[in-house]
Amino acid sequence: MAPGLAPSALTMLLPSHLLPTLVLLLGESSGWAWVPNLCRTPSEAMCNFVCDCSSCSDETQCGYDGTSPPPGAPFTCDFEQDSCGWRDISTSGYRWFRDRAGAVSEGPGLHSDHTLGTDLGWYVAVGIHRGKEASTAALRSPVLHEAAPTCKLRLWYHAASADVAELRLELTHGTETLTLWQSSGPWGPGWQELVVATGRIRGDFRVTFSATRNATHRGAVALDDVAFWGCALPTPQARCPLGHHHCRNKACVELHQLCDGDDNCGDSSDEDTPTCSHHMSTDFETGLGLWKLSEGWTRNHSAGGPARPAWPRRDHSRNSAQGYFLVSMAEPGVPAVLSSPEFQAPGPYNCSLVFYYYLHGAETSCLQLFLQTQSPSAPQVPILLRRRHGELGAAWVRDRVDIQSEHPFRIHLAGHTGPGGVVGLDDLILSDCCKPVLEVSHPPPGPWTPASWPAPSSLQPQGVCEPGHLSCGDLCVPPEQLCDFQQQCEGGEDEQECGTTDFEPPTAGGWEDASVGRLQWGRLLAQDSGDSGTSGAAAGHFLSLQKAWGQLTAEARVLTPPLGPSGPHCELHLAYHFQSHPQGFLALVVVEGSTRELVWQAPSSNSGSSRRGWKVDTVLLGARRRPFQLEFVGLVDLDGPGQQGAGVDNVIMKNCSTSVATKRDTEVSCNFERDMCGWHTGHLTDAHWHRMESRGPGYDHTTGEGYFVLLNPTDPPARGPGGHLLTQPQMPTASEECLSFWYHLHGPQIGTLRLVMRQDGKADTYLWSQSGTHGNCWHEAWATLHHQMDSGAQYQLLFQGLRDGYHGTMALDDVALRPGPCWAPKRCSFEDSACGFSTGGLWTRQTNTTGRAAWGPSTDHTTETAQGHYMVVNTSPQTLPRGHIASLTSEEHRPLAQPSCLTFWYHLSLQNPGTLQVHVEEAERRQVFSISDHGGLAWRLGSVDVQAQRAWRVVFEAVAAGVERSYMAVDDLLLQDGPCPRPASCDFETGLCGWSHLPWPDLGRYSWDWSSGATPSRYPQPPVDHTLGTDAGHFALFETSVLGPGGRAAWLRSQPLPATEASCLRFWYQMGFPEQFYKGELRVLLRSARGQLAVWGAGGHRRHQWLEGQVELASSEEFQIVFEATLGGQPSLGPIALDDIEYLAGQRCQLPAPSQGDTAVATSVPAAVGGALLLLVLLVLLGLLGRLWLRKKGGCPSPGRTVAAAPGFDNILFNADQVTLPALVTHNP
Repeated sequence: MAPGLAPSALTMLLPSHLLPTLVLLLGESSGWAWVPNLCRTPSEAMCNFVCDCSSCSDETQCGYDGTSPPPGAPFTCDFEQDSCGWRDISTSGYRWFRDRAGAVSEGPGLHSDHTLGTDLGWYVAVGIHRGKEASTAALRSPVLHEAAPTCKLRLWYHAASADVAELRLELTHGTETLTLWQSSGPWGPGWQELVVATGRIRGDFRVTFSATRNATHRGAVALDDVAFWGCALPTPQARCPLGHHHCRNKACVELHQLCDGDDNCGDSSDEDTPTCSHHMSTDFETGLGLWKLSEGWTRNHSAGGPARPAWPRRDHSRNSAQGYFLVSMAEPGVPAVLSSPEFQAPGPYNCSLVFYYYLHGAETSCLQLFLQTQSPSAPQVPILLRRRHGELGAAWVRDRVDIQSEHPFRIHLAGHTGPGGVVGLDDLILSDCCKPVLEVSHPPPGPWTPASWPAPSSLQPQGVCEPGHLSCGDLCVPPEQLCDFQQQCEGGEDEQECGTTDFEPPTAGGWEDASVGRLQWGRLLAQDSGDSGTSGAAAGHFLSLQKAWGQLTAEARVLTPPLGPSGPHCELHLAYHFQSHPQGFLALVVVEGSTRELVWQAPSSNSGSSRRGWKVDTVLLGARRRPFQLEFVGLVDLDGPGQQGAGVDNVIMKNCSTSVATKRDTEVSCNFERDMCGWHTGHLTDAHWHRMESRGPGYDHTTGEGYFVLLNPTDPPARGPGGHLLTQPQMPTASEECLSFWYHLHGPQIGTLRLVMRQDGKADTYLWSQSGTHGNCWHEAWATLHHQMDSGAQYQLLFQGLRDGYHGTMALDDVALRPGPCWAPKRCSFEDSACGFSTGGLWTRQTNTTGRAAWGPSTDHTTETAQGHYMVVNTSPQTLPRGHIASLTSEEHRPLAQPSCLTFWYHLSLQNPGTLQVHVEEAERRQVFSISDHGGLAWRLGSVDVQAQRAWRVVFEAVAAGVERSYMAVDDLLLQDGPCPRPASCDFETGLCGWSHLPWPDLGRYSWDWSSGATPSRYPQPPVDHTLGTDAGHFALFETSVLGPGGRAAWLRSQPLPATEASCLRFWYQMGFPEQFYKGELRVLLRSARGQLAVWGAGGHRRHQWLEGQVELASSEEFQIVFEATLGGQPSLGPIALDDIEYLAGQRCQLPAPSQGDTAVATSVPAAVGGALLLLVLLVLLGLLGRLWLRKKGGCPSPGRTVAAAPGFDNILFNADQVTLPALVTHNP
């Protein structure tokens, strides 16, 4: 691009058919896409949060990428397509980039984005910066134009506390840069929400998000779902609706927005009407105006304020750090009072006061507005007209009071500051109906100090208790014991204002409105509501949605005081009514720190429905840590058609004490047929286990038609680390107990299921874990619990379903606990424990996370990462002299009902370590495996056939050769029914036979699965296998519909195989794609130290039948066979299946005889002959055309020449129905 040439100017110089190419090139070259505005809107109408073009192209790359949003929807960038115009402006190697989970090695290491909650979603991130100097990475928005007073920016960020020194959000307009938000942590785990009000911004502005790292902080941060809410100014209209004001720029605003201190029109004409000139406005820029203050209030501005986290960053009048406001500097518990002169309100109109207040930094801060009338004899007691309490965020909130009084009056604003909090005031605007009273008409009142704000008498400190403590009798209850569901006071005063209420007392059970918009929650008499005649309406007071004067968010919020801890049986009972159009909602949210969990939502209703009235419901809250708060959130259109509204009454919290116990709490053994027994779901994350009834693809283990517990990592959309299923604290019955259970891990990308034992004061004990799919069937597992009986300590059991996979499900059933130890496990990966093996003091369970392990493989076999675990023995002569033996002995295995196969993976050092022997101990000891060889870089598969009528053990013996720096390692033991198969051969009847389906990160972390036609599945699969030809037979399969951006393929890999001059691989495959799709591909790859080579492939749709494939393999070095399932186009619902893989070492392939599988459907003779003739004609024509083309190109290549593969065929030459490999692969004698 020429210097100084704007993109919009450049588009004028290019033909239209080249514009898409230009956009693509610019986007790819910079990494930050740019899309021109093809709608020819004026420059001032671009990036102003209003879609002037029908396609919204004038707002594309303005922090937004999408079609025209519906009314009220935010302008959001989720980074799924591009960066939406956000641009890195960093000046060091510490920079922002667009990333997907795990796609960039230097990225923040996230498992999922926030938008999708999976590893396929995108975000922007700064990676790990390895320099020692302090660096700042800055991400800047495009230039945006004009923001309404209601504008707010909402985003989600991810930063571990040890990874970044500071995060900052800044807004630059004109010559001023405002700090909207700044934090040095600590930050919680997972994605954190940040909401910041920008206020009215005139002209152009930019937003910058920056992360700063130093020598001790690596600096990994991620950002996602950046949204601008309510930022558009009103658009010009020919005429305005009734009750609206027509601005000078033809925009329409509501009448109550006139003279309110906000530029709602966009040209300030709503603040410049003749009526506004008679208002009395005080913005504190030059002083206090007509107001008088007592000690406690001080006039200040942001630039000169103290360095306190809660201090206002800007004023409201100018939206600037240089603007002035009032702030309460009074000590906690002492009010700061601002008083007006004396007014009167003659005539039929109200005296209105509009004011903006700031409550931030402390839950106990409060602002009260009192009215004090002046009677002829003496001033009356002040009347409380408005009270706002708690944490409302770093924003200026509008409010308004209308005053009617027969007598002169004064207005008092009292601010009570909580510890660390700030109470502020700005822009006090009195309407023209507020008439000042001459000072001579009444004697000046004496000094007045309001009493403490109205609070429940039970919560007012008394006696000698410290501030914040509750006095009841002789007790002083500390704040952390209030609302903990454990009664401390004899009269229960400490638990009175904790959510349970019928809303008859004015204190409303401790519920406090925290709304900042056009709606609020308030107590209302049923007779005064529109529902007074509704059948079933509650008598007396209830909590109702009402109109309010705020200008920020649309929804209304009301919260309890901090609660907890709660027990697993805690539930909330409520009565509610809800009538709204589809946009409205009524919900209950649990707030825990920076996380919010939706636990209940009223069913959607139609305002025209005749079924109105009060309903009752129960919500299980479960066990939660202190502090948490309950929050009702509501949104209805009270001015809309129909009788819309929402209310809550008779809120009762039951069984919330942690000491509440039932008989079921001790029931660890459970088949889930009746209920959850003693198990309950944890609420520390937003992914939850659910008790499910067998239906469709979900079936239980007990009967196949009963109940089980299920965890779907993406339903509902979850963002947390996983779901927890746990017991109540249990008392052990023996020093050793055995917990057995059946588990189901199924899906192309499912995560980790882990069993943990938890005890107070001790680190969690990991007992068992499995990752990835284990086929579409139930598996039995068990783990031994070890207890110290003399300690009297209780324990909890916890199943963790980790969200490190997003396609599939986890399930549990038939949990049983019995005294005594368990049998040795059938499967052991050593990831969480040594699986009961006796090490003899020489074998060690090890990981190579630091990269400094003195001996052993660099990665394990289970995860193929340095973080994985394995068992290893050092066979160097200093540790194990030549001829000495190190034994690794299992626990007792249960007797075998049929011959079985024990497989394991072993790794020998490059230096000869000696001999690895495997023995089976039953009545006698017998050797079943022995290998003496130099090792290599790969793990190798060992297998032994086992028959045992009685309990037996397996013993691994390392016989040392006395060589320095040598070792032997073992990993991934598996005991399966049936004899051991030949290497790289499998009929899949009992499992995968050593074929590895470990997901590879660079291919999208997807796995082949294992199933049968008779087993219900949520994924399409063949109805019968090839081995048995029935639905009882098994096969390997992969569902390609999960593939998409970032998920390219899935591999099924054989064990390492020795070099071969010619060996035949035979297999049967099925590709069940619809006829109209050309999607799936199945390929065979040879993978060795030199790389990988495609030697066979089949693509396109196939008939739903098994087809035979074979390929002759040759390799001069050790290799693996890889079956790769991938896509040739967009995702399509269809499986690729494999069965009866046979590797014939040293045997050449023979031409396969025609079989039933080769014939798809019967074809009539005339049709067959006609089809053959047509095919022959086409082949002749193609041959002639090819010959002419080759002549022009200089003739055909000779057989000795090297022929480049045609794109898409991967060096495969097809000859009839055989596959002939090029000379590069085959080695003919």
